[in-house]
Amino acid sequence: MLSDFAEFGDWEMLLRMSLRMGVAVILGGILGRQRESAGKDAGMRTYMMVALAGAFVVAAARHEEFDSADMSRVVAGLLTGIGFLGAGSILKLGGQHEVHGLTTAAGLWLTTGIGIAAGLGHLGFATVATVLAFAILALLSHFDVSQGSHDEIAG
Repeated sequence: MLSDFAEFGDWEMLLRMSLRMGVAVILGGILGRQRESAGKDAGMRTYMMVALAGAFVVAAARHEEFDSADMSRVVAGLLTGIGFLGAGSILKLGGQHEVHGLTTAAGLWLTTGIGIAAGLGHLGFATVATVLAFAILALLSHFDVSQGSHDEIAG
């Protein structure tokens, strides 16, 4: 039973993984806060959890020393799985030719990637992706020419 807590004996590894997961949570929170301020349903807690999930799963897989083929399957599974969560945020309104939630779905998917990068120790990549995503979400919405929500496609 105590062997199940063996990672607590390796404080350096535990600190490194905790830092990676903490950075993922912070970066996810930055994007989630932006979405909350834009009045979107998926906000800070959702984005933080998605980033943490990505970081945690790849950090655990790395700790188990998965080879690159196994790690690629882990990453593919994460990105596919989050696609289902994102799909749940997409809504097509019956009588209207509008689809809502595409930006939220894309943001959740990207946030998983940010969490994955952080979990693998690529904190610089994760930070750059967060800055770029924040810029896209916050700045480009001012140039949106569609009517209504920023997440709709007229068709």
